[in-house]
Amino acid sequence: MNEKLKNNYWKQIVIVLTFGWIVVWLNRTALTPIYPQLSDFFGGVGDAKIGAISSFYFLGYVLMQIPSGILVDKYGKKTVLIPGFLLFAVGTLILASSKSLEMMYVGNVLAGIGSGTFYGVAFSLTNEYVPLKYRSVATAVVNCGTAIGSGIGMIASSYFVSQLGLPWQYVEWTSFVTILLMTVVFFVFIKKEQPKKQEDTVISGDIEKKVTLKRLFIPKMIGAYSIYFATCYAYYLVNTWLPNFLETERGFEGATIGLASSLIFVTSVPGALIFSRIADKHVNKKVEIAVFLEIVATASLYLAVMSTNKNMLMLGLVLYGFFGKVVVEPIIISWLGEQIPRKGLATTLGVFNFLGMSSSVIAPSLTGVISDATGSKINAFYIAIVILIIGTTIFFVTNKSKEKTVIS
Repeated sequence: MNEKLKNNYWKQIVIVLTFGWIVVWLNRTALTPIYPQLSDFFGGVGDAKIGAISSFYFLGYVLMQIPSGILVDKYGKKTVLIPGFLLFAVGTLILASSKSLEMMYVGNVLAGIGSGTFYGVAFSLTNEYVPLKYRSVATAVVNCGTAIGSGIGMIASSYFVSQLGLPWQYVEWTSFVTILLMTVVFFVFIKKEQPKKQEDTVISGDIEKKVTLKRLFIPKMIGAYSIYFATCYAYYLVNTWLPNFLETERGFEGATIGLASSLIFVTSVPGALIFSRIADKHVNKKVEIAVFLEIVATASLYLAVMSTNKNMLMLGLVLYGFFGKVVVEPIIISWLGEQIPRKGLATTLGVFNFLGMSSSVIAPSLTGVISDATGSKINAFYIAIVILIIGTTIFFVTNKSKEKTVIS
């Protein structure tokens, strides 16, 4: 690929991948503001069983991370992504047709497995094609699709289902259509790779090394997994239970539930672009930037959940969005891409996402159990805050050395 075509292609894939995340996250968050309606539809079941809907999705998603990374490294990104999104569509179709919770669980596992192919493909493409000087900000732009999709999903479902009283199935049918359209976009705009005759080199030099199990678990990698686990735990707790928390424990109603929840996602977009640009200008300070963001995000989440005053609560949500997961994730991913060989990058990202996202399987169900046992979700949020503190501390301690090293 000549330089001009390559320059145009990386911009093209940034746009395509951004829309890909919008579709994935629209599907992920569309049901969370309407848990009370789902509970009524399935005969008044408790929070633990309703929370398990999200947990089953993330179970499929997490289980697919390592296999997806291996498949992408072996067969290519497009070859894995297209069948994955078709399975995503099948799972969503089952969700839209569900007459029982068990059927929803099955549909969400399949949807999770299918959409689980996207992560390794997306960030392998950005690490491979985007020039280093734009990599953090490009990753942030792509990642902003998660915020946009989340905001659309929450606002739309809370308005059309909670406020207007439309059947919740309409949300899933809409998701099904968007997934099929996105599959067509992937087919048209993502190029199929040609087999490579030799391994790519890492950014820092001509080191051609395969990623081994030992290299995947050196201290600084464990630190990266820890901070990502903590970040995801808090974020997916917020994603799945914040709308219900606002409705049942803070007095929000109708479309205001989705609007208040979406403050996180709206403010995360400028936050991600600003701090990723800073990270690109200060390449050797990415660890410090990530730790700073996590500290402020943790304090902001605490402010949001402890506040009974709605204005203070919303200020906490705004700050959590501006400094939180969507903002710190592209910086960590960009830093990670500088630590490992290009060969096996998707596999490494798969392990990273598997270990980090495993928290998303735990958080929704555990919060439901806590809610059923205590009548409140506040303690679940405090647990998330403690996990954030521990994960950030481990990342900082394992990366105290400012010397940039590549796993070899």
